[in-house]
Amino acid sequence: MYRLIVESLLGLRREVDQLHLAPCLPAHWGGLTIHYRYRETVYHIAIAHTRDAGERDATRVTVDGVEQAGQAIALVDDHREHRVEVRYRTTAAAMAK
Repeated sequence: MYRLIVESLLGLRREVDQLHLAPCLPAHWGGLTIHYRYRETVYHIAIAHTRDAGERDATRVTVDGVEQAGQAIALVDDHREHRVEVRYRTTAAAMAK
């Protein structure tokens, strides 16, 4: 059940040393934060909707303020804490429901 929620609803899928992010939250959720541990390193992942039609991609991912090229982050075991922000576009109609 845990894996179903993490992979389907939160859209988190780990492949070797990469974490792929494709959130699919209900529109009425404002967002959420998850703390993901990779070995001795913690990633604080904040997922939120945005209605900004000006964003070029449906999903933007940043790690420690640096925008990533795709919807995946490289997982490193550097014994530090990292901040990950995931913002994905949702239509205004979906947000109103």
